[in-house]
Amino acid sequence: MFKTRITEMLNIEYPIIQGGMMWLATAELAAAVSNAGGFGIIAALSSKSGEGLKEEIRKCKDLTDKPFGVNVSMLPDLATGEKIEEYFDAIVEEGVAAVETAGRNPEPYLSKLKEAGIKVIHKVPAVRHAQRAEQIGVDAVTLVGFECAGHPGMDDVTTFILVQKASRELSIPVIAAGGICDAKGFVAALALGAEGVLMGTRFMLTHECWAPQRIKGQLLQATELDTMIIERSINNAARVIKNQAALRALEMEQQGATLEELLTVISGQVGLKAFQEDDSDAGVIACGQVVGVIDTLKSVKEVIDQIIDDAHEICRRLGKMDL
Repeated sequence: MFKTRITEMLNIEYPIIQGGMMWLATAELAAAVSNAGGFGIIAALSSKSGEGLKEEIRKCKDLTDKPFGVNVSMLPDLATGEKIEEYFDAIVEEGVAAVETAGRNPEPYLSKLKEAGIKVIHKVPAVRHAQRAEQIGVDAVTLVGFECAGHPGMDDVTTFILVQKASRELSIPVIAAGGICDAKGFVAALALGAEGVLMGTRFMLTHECWAPQRIKGQLLQATELDTMIIERSINNAARVIKNQAALRALEMEQQGATLEELLTVISGQVGLKAFQEDDSDAGVIACGQVVGVIDTLKSVKEVIDQIIDDAHEICRRLGKMDL
């Protein structure tokens, strides 16, 4: 029932994709998602070098014989810009089913990836960017709405609007992201015209994600009002959990802080420290509004199985409605 162009393109059982969360999207998490019938993704930026990424890809291959991908986020982080070429070389050398690109136009790398038989999914926060991605030849696009964790763009448009407009105006497959964690969101996304969904926050709150238990526990207690937007001043809006680090970043922005100054609070290395020290206030933590709907910690397989089982039930119920 849930076969789409995305399941066919990626050779997966269910059109459910794991977000490429920096530090958290490891080989272990990606393999768990792929083994459960979805599509797992490793975050390239979590590796210090191309060689490190190769090791992570090989580790994932040891843990699953199912397809998986790599996320390469080309965002304005001064520490990672020079490594992008190295990451793509590692991806091509090791070979994965697909690459998820984000942040900048992936056109300079498309021919290299296509020649290696790697599918390219570009993640964008606006339909106009999705149209441009289609023009340059990507295989699919992910539309991230205002609700999403991480970078929802500067337009503040929700997933419901973005997905139905994009699916109407594009010929390539559309993947919905932002505000999805269960069967209701999954079925709604398909109804809007998406051919798959991407979930980050839901997979962060699973047993296979290495985020510390105390931080997970705090997120399970959070409501839909406990996230906030920062980084607007650098034209890179980010939705994160509302904590001391995020509030400090917002205060610095209001005082006119430069990117270099902001990086002392918002950089990936500071975020990693928060996870390593199990201190949710030590750094910014990307988190979607959907955290307010998630109240249980489950295994990846339990999450995916429940989505599919409940989605079948929703479809059966809708099919019995009097029209």
